[in-house]
Amino acid sequence: MIVKVIVTPNARKDEIIGFQEDALKVKLHATPEKGKANDKLIEFLSKELGIPKSKIKILAGHTSRRKKLEIQGMDKLNTNNF
Repeated sequence: MIVKVIVTPNARKDEIIGFQEDALKVKLHATPEKGKANDKLIEFLSKELGIPKSKIKILAGHTSRRKKLEIQGMDKLNTNNF
């Protein structure tokens, strides 16, 4: 499954805000330096979705707030949880 994500770094806490436009909006406590926010995004989504980190890959947007992720092992994102 391909998921578009909008990341807001330097937030007070890690949280999923919900959907904005066609993307999942996520706030992260991590700073956007040296890939820390990207690593934290994968770690956070892994924990929230209950899937291994190795099943989540950033396809595009490594240095942008807008990212495109591939999440393996999921047919559909359950939006009721957000």
